[in-house]
Amino acid sequence: MRIVTADEMKALDRAALKEYGISGLVLMENAGIRVVDLIRRVMGGFRGKVVTIFIGKGNNGGDGLVIARHLLNKGAEVKVFSIVNVGEITGDAAVNLDIWRKMGQKIYSVHKGDGINIVKLALIKTDLIVDAIYGTGFHGKMWDSAGRVIEVINNSGKPVVAVDIPSGLEAGTGRVNGPCIRAHHTVTFGLPKLGLYLEPGAGFAGQITVADISLPGVLVDKEAPQRYLLTAECVKKWLPPRLSPAHKGNFGRVLVVAGSRGMTGAASLAGEAALRAGAGLVTVAVPETLHDIMERKLTEAMTVPLPDTGSGSLSREARSRILSLLENMDVLAIGPGLSQAPETVTLVKELLPAIKIPFVLDADALNALAGETGILGNLQAPAVITPHPGEMARLMGVAPKDIQADRIGNAVKASAAWNVVTLLKGARTVVTAPDGAVYINPTGNPGMATGGSGDVLTGIVVSLVAQGLKPVRAAAAGAYLHGLAGDLAAEEKGMMSLIAGDIISTMPAAMKELACPSPNPSTNITSLNHSFTPCWF
Repeated sequence: MRIVTADEMKALDRAALKEYGISGLVLMENAGIRVVDLIRRVMGGFRGKVVTIFIGKGNNGGDGLVIARHLLNKGAEVKVFSIVNVGEITGDAAVNLDIWRKMGQKIYSVHKGDGINIVKLALIKTDLIVDAIYGTGFHGKMWDSAGRVIEVINNSGKPVVAVDIPSGLEAGTGRVNGPCIRAHHTVTFGLPKLGLYLEPGAGFAGQITVADISLPGVLVDKEAPQRYLLTAECVKKWLPPRLSPAHKGNFGRVLVVAGSRGMTGAASLAGEAALRAGAGLVTVAVPETLHDIMERKLTEAMTVPLPDTGSGSLSREARSRILSLLENMDVLAIGPGLSQAPETVTLVKELLPAIKIPFVLDADALNALAGETGILGNLQAPAVITPHPGEMARLMGVAPKDIQADRIGNAVKASAAWNVVTLLKGARTVVTAPDGAVYINPTGNPGMATGGSGDVLTGIVVSLVAQGLKPVRAAAAGAYLHGLAGDLAAEEKGMMSLIAGDIISTMPAAMKELACPSPNPSTNITSLNHSFTPCWF
């Protein structure tokens, strides 16, 4: 599913009018109806229910007035409060204001005087609040009177449905610079907005519903950018089928080069995750002084000893042995728990340009390239890098805060500069391809911020490459599955007690959930009657 900024969505709306004759009033009507559909699901009905709607002067306010009309027609008691002088409402929103008044209904301005007290009293007997104050055009900081209204709404304890985006949230960046609606549900129109899935904005959106408002699918396909929100439907389509004549060799041979003294767990987790994600054969290669330990830790995966420095880390002599092993492998993962021992760092830098099969670089394999990323320009095979923000900062020679300030931009820059697929880990993992395509993952939770979680992700990604997925799809699907398994583990164990092994243990349930025909309930995305195909890539 494409994901857009506010400006990109406006361009699609303009194109819908210019090329297809779909007016703003039609889009506004469809948007309002979709919100009413969501409210019906939330409230279970309208009779005897009190809904309070807050509007601004723009199209978002117009959506709110459409919602008010339909709710009133369906038997709800509706109160509409404007945070601006009603005379400031113009355009399509003014058309719906006129309809509302002709129905004999009032609208109350609460932008001055004792407006706040009126709001507080109204919310006491309200069953649900609709936020239609500001839409995707909002930037900067909320002005004082609007901010006070938002604070009252947030403190009311009543469920809030945000129209298109929570008021106070920047649609293109996810930034929140002052008071912002904390929605229980957000109904966003046409396509999901980027700010709903980037922190801190994602924390204000609640359950997100992507609602079809009649934008032609061919228009979206032609005009929307190569930026995608991962969905269960897309990932399910990518996963390879298991046909009855198949044998283990059909599902790929994985080599994991990992581990050092004190870090055998990283190697073990990556190997086990690769198996759970469906790889047919997995071999974990570790320093020879640790091999006996790995033999005991792993049963389903094979193990291989590699030349050792004598202190539990790989020596330069391991290069030829690794290249020999790769002759019978489909994909390599290198880095988890590898250490930053000088010989091991040298080994990584000398090994990478000689690899001729796809590979995934993680952890200490990435740290080995800090200051020498030119090596990535001399690779013979497709590569996926999986840095967390700190590792990405070291690779790009900037501070971690700079990476976090523009996660998508930095990932796109890295993929273009180094001709690799970049999987930038963190809240809302970002995957980018050298051609500029961007994929945003909505699954996962804070409980996954635990040692070893990244090693599990590496194992999942390398497993999917082994099974035939292109590196960018393996990275994107791997991030989605990793987060989904983490969500399922959190439901069972709670976030505080979650450990990396729990993610592996719930991988079968995650894979099984994607095999079911029903939408994935573990993410915070639903859709209402999409008329276009949810996946173009």
